[in-house]
Amino acid sequence: QVKLVESGGGEVQAGGSLRLSCAVAQSSYQSYCMAWFRQGPGKAREGVASIDGDGSTSYADSVKGRFTISWDNAKNTVYLQMNSLKPEDTAMYYCAADRLSPASTVNTLLSSRSYNYWGQGTQVTVSS
Repeated sequence: QVKLVESGGGEVQAGGSLRLSCAVAQSSYQSYCMAWFRQGPGKAREGVASIDGDGSTSYADSVKGRFTISWDNAKNTVYLQMNSLKPEDTAMYYCAADRLSPASTVNTLLSSRSYNYWGQGTQVTVSS
C-alpha cells in the first residue's frame, strides 16, 4: 500500500506561482512512477506531469514550460512547481503513484488508468 498526502494548494492571481507537495509514505518509493493529475469543474481528470525512478519527466502540452515536477529523496516528497498560472489551471490537483514499465509512453504515464494509488487532492484556484 502506498499512502500519498498532498499539500500546498490555495488561491493565487493569474501569473502567480504555487508549489504542491506530495508526501509518500512507502519505502522503496523510488521504484514507483509518480504523477500529478488535475480535475476542473465539470471536466475529466487529466494528467499534468510524471516522474519516474530515473528522474525522467513528462508533461502535458498545456503546462510545458510553466510546471516542473521533481522529487526530494531525503524527504520522500514529490513536488509540482507551478509558475505563470492561468485561470484555466484552476482544479483539484491529485498525486498518484504506481509501478509502470520504463518503456511506457507519455500517454500511458499521463493516463489516470495507469495508477492505483491516489492522494486526497489539494485545491488550486487561479483568479483573473
